[in-house]
Amino acid sequence: MAKDTFASQQSISAIDALRAKYITTARDQIFETHLDRQFQRDAVGLLIAKPRKFTATGDTHGVILIEGAGGGKTSLVHHVLNNHPALQSDDPTCKPWVGVRVPSPATLKSLGLEILRETGYPSVSNARKEWDIWSLVRTRLKLLGTVVLWIDEAHDLFRAGKAIEDILKMLKSIMQGEGAVILVLTGVDKLWEMASYDDQVKRRYSKVTLPEISASTHDKMFRGIIKAFCEKVELVAPDENDLIDRLVYASRGRFGRCIENIHAALEAAILNGDTALTVQHFAESWGMNEGVVPGKNVFLAPRWAEIDLTQLHKPL
Repeated sequence: MAKDTFASQQSISAIDALRAKYITTARDQIFETHLDRQFQRDAVGLLIAKPRKFTATGDTHGVILIEGAGGGKTSLVHHVLNNHPALQSDDPTCKPWVGVRVPSPATLKSLGLEILRETGYPSVSNARKEWDIWSLVRTRLKLLGTVVLWIDEAHDLFRAGKAIEDILKMLKSIMQGEGAVILVLTGVDKLWEMASYDDQVKRRYSKVTLPEISASTHDKMFRGIIKAFCEKVELVAPDENDLIDRLVYASRGRFGRCIENIHAALEAAILNGDTALTVQHFAESWGMNEGVVPGKNVFLAPRWAEIDLTQLHKPL
C-alpha cells in the first residue's frame, strides 16, 4: 500500500511538472509576427531592442491580443516575451519588458502603482496624483531600458468607469517621445471594442485575434499531446474515436481549457489507481469541475453536441 501511495505521489508530481511546461503551438507565431513588426532591425535585418517609430515625433505602436477566458493568452504572451531574442539582456539593471495585470480596484492610479512595483521601484504613496505616478512610470521605464510594456486583463481598466478617452490618452503618453515603449494589451473580446474608440487608436494598434480550437483541425495535435502526457505518467493513452471532439466542445473551443481538462483527467486516473486513461476519467474530472449531472456531462451523454454549455445548471 505504501509503495502504491508513493507511486501515485510520484505521478501527481509528474502531472504538476506537466502543468508547469509550456506547449508551443502555431498560435505563438501569430502573436510573434505582430510583435516583431514593432521592433527596429539592424543592418542585417535582425530585430533589436528598440521600438520602431511611426511618426516624426517618435510615436510607437502597440499590439492588442483578444481571446476569451481560458484560452491561454496570458501564458502565450509571457512565453513569447520571455523568450523573444530582442528582449534578452545580461545587464541586471536592464528590464527589456515589463508585464502587469490590471489590479483591483482597476484605476489608472492603481495600474501605475502596479507597474512601478513590478519594476522594483520603492513604495509610492497612494496619495500622489495620478499624473505624477504616470510621470514616474515613464521615467522608470526609460531608466530600465524597457522596450515592451504588457498590460494583461486590460479590459478591466476600461470597465472601471473612467472616461475612455482619459485612459487612452494616458496609455498613449507612454508611446510617445524619448523612452516610448511598445504597448501590448491583452483581454477578452470587449477590449477591442473599448480600445477602438476612434480611428487614431485603431491605427496605433495591431489586432491579434487567436482562432478557436477546432476538433477537425486539431485532432492530431491533441492526440499527440495526450499520448506524450500519458507516457510521462506511465498511463496507456485512450483510443476513443470521439474523445477530442468531446474535449474541444467541453473546453468551449479554448486551447488553455483543453490542456487543463487533460491534466485533470490524468490526475483522476492516477488517483483511481488505474493504468489507462479513458473517457470516464475526463467525465469524472470535468463533471466535478463543472458541477453537472451525468445527463449534461459532455463526456458521457450520447448526444453531447446538443448540450448547451451556457445552460448547464438548469433542470433537464
